[in-house]
Amino acid sequence: MIRIRHLSKSFGRNHVLKGIDFDVAPSEVVVVIGPSGSGKSTLLRCCNGLENAQAGTIDICGERLLDEGTMLSEQKLNRLRMHVGMVFQSFNLFPHLSVIDNITVGPKTLLELSTQQATARAQILLDKVGLADKVNAMPASLSGGQKQRVAIARALAMEPKVMLFDEPTSALDPELVGEVLGVMKLLAHEGMTMMVVTHEMGFAREVADRVAVMDQGKIIEIDTPAVIFSQPKENRTKEFLHAVLNPSKNIYTQSESIQSITGARG
Repeated sequence: MIRIRHLSKSFGRNHVLKGIDFDVAPSEVVVVIGPSGSGKSTLLRCCNGLENAQAGTIDICGERLLDEGTMLSEQKLNRLRMHVGMVFQSFNLFPHLSVIDNITVGPKTLLELSTQQATARAQILLDKVGLADKVNAMPASLSGGQKQRVAIARALAMEPKVMLFDEPTSALDPELVGEVLGVMKLLAHEGMTMMVVTHEMGFAREVADRVAVMDQGKIIEIDTPAVIFSQPKENRTKEFLHAVLNPSKNIYTQSESIQSITGARG
């Protein structure tokens, strides 16, 4: 469903992605983790044509999105995006539109559905994400978790083949994280192909088919959650997991880190 080869991306002198090779199979959930600044979000944005990489290829949903620095034409890119849903950390809802209008505007404009058809689809999706009672609400009246669930419903309204999630819970208060992750778990259970950038290690451990670890613009390790969280091969992976799973321990030796990840947390 997603095939990336030799992907390289720079912002000026800052080399953000360094020869990424990456695949996501149909109905697979791949979670991308790693320290801030490692290139995770840039990788995801390249997969939706929001960033144009200078080198490499990206094939998604059977279409060549990027070919050695050349992006699809704007018309073809917009058509491809109908099949690639993306959920951002900042919700990106239209503040002047009600919940139902946020969800129906895409299907009516791009898929040319009637208002009745688009509304019926939106109501089904709002029920799926647990917001059937918020049809006519305005975004300003919603909690962060509710806004993100509306954003997921809006993406699903286009009936995408792939869903991309860019740290969808990072802007939420801790008590609201679970309601968004619950919707994502449901989508995974239903067989949606998903690529998820997140710091939620519990979600990665429970839902991912594979976990990719990024550091300094490279994928340094990719394997099943069982391997990544219990028997990681790379020292950098062990250090990162120790830091995020033991945030109160700021000073530790390498041997303690390895023991914590491969032993106590195995």
